[in-house]
Amino acid sequence: MTLDAAELQDLKGLIADRLYIQVASWHLYLGDAGLAENLALECNAYLDQGVSVAARKALESVQVELAGGTTRLPLARLMPSGQIYDLEDILDSYCR
Repeated sequence: MTLDAAELQDLKGLIADRLYIQVASWHLYLGDAGLAENLALECNAYLDQGVSVAARKALESVQVELAGGTTRLPLARLMPSGQIYDLEDILDSYCR
């Protein structure tokens, strides 16, 4: 199952507005960080495996560059665990 272009844009918008990475007490939303589109594309690639698997695999697949690219971490390592459940909630409406 793959999303059409309109559904993918909708997913990107939901991700951009609801999900964030946390650094100390700062929340940087994925839309502002430029990560929403990559995460939406990765989620789309794994949707056929179910919501939980899609969320976790996508978050591990998206690599975030830090310190000018000298370090890369999976997006999952920068998000609070509650945000993973929020992503699953977002993806639930796309897994029909």
